[in-house]
Amino acid sequence: MYIDVDTIIKAASLLGAMSALIGAVIAIYKVYESNKRQTEAIKAIQEEQTLVCYGLRGALQGLIEQGCDGPCKDALNMLDKHLNKSAHHPDL
Repeated sequence: MYIDVDTIIKAASLLGAMSALIGAVIAIYKVYESNKRQTEAIKAIQEEQTLVCYGLRGALQGLIEQGCDGPCKDALNMLDKHLNKSAHHPDL
């Protein structure tokens, strides 16, 4: 078999196309994995924020029960509204 310039050009173009295709597949996989890690991190943060909100709600409720009115009641009402809204609209 005789290897001429045309054969070398065809082989190079095939190798380049395969490299581009493999590179695109690797890039898509990296984006997918990055998105998966970010989703897991966001879920962990949301769980932590939920615990903080319920802890804050308990502290405000305790203060109100001890006689602290005014800003404590306002804050508790706002927190209750927020928790209720986020429970019925989880995409917010």
